Amino acid sequence: MSPLHSYSIFLSISINILLQSSTTSSQSNLCRSSCGDIPINYPFGIDDGCGSPYYRHMLICSDNNTKLELRTPSGKYPVKSISYSDPHLLVSDPFMWNCQDRDNFRPTRSFSIDSSTHFTVSPQNDYLFFNCDSEKVIVEPKPLFCERFPDRCDSSCDSSSYLCRHLPECGSALGSRVSCCSYYPKATQSLRLMLQNCATYTSVYWRSTGAGNAPYDQFPEYGIRVDFEFPVTMKCLLCQDTTKGDGVCGFDTRTRDFLCLCKKGNVTTHCNDSNLVKHKRIGAVAGTVTAVSAAGAIGVGGGVFWYLRKVRAKAPVTCGVQSNDNRIF
Repeated sequence: MSPLHSYSIFLSISINILLQSSTTSSQSNLCRSSCGDIPINYPFGIDDGCGSPYYRHMLICSDNNTKLELRTPSGKYPVKSISYSDPHLLVSDPFMWNCQDRDNFRPTRSFSIDSSTHFTVSPQNDYLFFNCDSEKVIVEPKPLFCERFPDRCDSSCDSSSYLCRHLPECGSALGSRVSCCSYYPKATQSLRLMLQNCATYTSVYWRSTGAGNAPYDQFPEYGIRVDFEFPVTMKCLLCQDTTKGDGVCGFDTRTRDFLCLCKKGNVTTHCNDSNLVKHKRIGAVAGTVTAVSAAGAIGVGGGVFWYLRKVRAKAPVTCGVQSNDNRIF
């Protein structure tokens, strides 16, 4: 037997032992429920095997469990808050303009979200662009321009925007020589084209105070709202049922199949299952098999999924801010 063949057999046996030993432990103890002061609930997880596999590796918690970041194709961005009742994240982009910059425009880059994920950039964001090239970007007061050129209305950047005249937190931060206009790019490519012809940009999200008098209960805040879908399965609901043991919804890190994570082990049903001891070897524990589980199945097991989306139309934000739902740039 050749040394190479002997090494291959040894490696195979070692991996099998690692997998078998790891599956006897409970994953629920490894699922952190917060990062800093931000709660981490289903469908998210900051430890591999926790939450929904659709959001695997997308949230990162670092700096001794104090800094939460969202990973996207354009980089990693600090997460300011997560809402589970109105499913969205609020993230900040360090490359965007802020009040401290004043008229000192730093190099920037466009924020983007992978369209194949269950994240979307919310239409409730407003983008402000500064010092755009007027020969390449239509910078005009939108109401008047749209009246004169209705066919080009959606391609214009509104120089009469309420936000340009009332910058949140620092209304007088920009001098008279700095131009500002509001425009909502429908796609990442549109944003990139704008940044090629403008000095910089920033994003403003309209946060609700909860007073219930929309749109007058909204106020502007710097940040990017990112909406997310809420995948729910009957198995996950059963697992989370407090009368059934109050388990944690997770998944097998090798197969991506659903697992109910319990203190005594991992099962495919719920934590009060009488067969828990028999089933406790099901599943892989995060952190112990990650290096050998890269070939996980593409499909996601665990029953039929429903997606809880926000389908009720939001009341339009007035205050002079233009929303261009049909813009094609």
